[in-house]
Amino acid sequence: MLIKSILKQISPPILWTVVSGLSGRARTTAYAWTRGRRVRAQAGAGAPGSEQALEIYWDPDFARILDTWGEGNAWAELVYLLANCEGRILDVACGTGRTMEIVAEKLDLPVEGCDISDFLIEKAVARGIPRERLTVCDATRTGFEDNAFDFSYSIGSLEHFTEDGITAFIKEMQRITKRTSFHQLPVSRNGKNHGWITPAQSYFNNSVKWWLSRFESVYDRVVVLDSRWEDNRSVGKWFVCRKA
Repeated sequence: MLIKSILKQISPPILWTVVSGLSGRARTTAYAWTRGRRVRAQAGAGAPGSEQALEIYWDPDFARILDTWGEGNAWAELVYLLANCEGRILDVACGTGRTMEIVAEKLDLPVEGCDISDFLIEKAVARGIPRERLTVCDATRTGFEDNAFDFSYSIGSLEHFTEDGITAFIKEMQRITKRTSFHQLPVSRNGKNHGWITPAQSYFNNSVKWWLSRFESVYDRVVVLDSRWEDNRSVGKWFVCRKA
């Protein structure tokens, strides 16, 4: 499968290989969203974790992986977390919309979704999610009004942002979410801070304490719950962030 070889190689040089396999429309869109660059960069670009590769979010094989990866763990957990929630709910980095579909099927909740990739948003539309419930935007600058949503969530997304991006993401969720924001992500299995690692899709593999410091810099109330998702480097955790 093409995506497996891409994920094994992914590093700055391979980004150009990934781009060459994408459609002209996808290349243009990715280029536009990153203001002429094929990464999202922060101050001090070049240091580990200072650049977030974006091209993969326009790859068809990656889109297929997004349709199955949370089965039996994170997706089922999300249903439990949202079981007693009502009101307007946002799926942040919604991808192909599979998670939105599951929540609608299990809980009859009309979740809205946003993603930086118009390619993935079109996949969500193709699976039957109304276009008016989907928004193409950067999760750090969504454009939604303050307290627009009662609840929001992300699954397996925040760890792929730059350090500056992580802080901006959390602040944006606090701004647009009236009540509680749920975020599932991997933390290091041994409790150490390994920083930005690149075994496949690059991400921060750090401790619960490291992540708590980021969330608690924005939220007064943060609860950490176990997730059944795991791999050989990391275990899953839910960070439940509530406004005071």
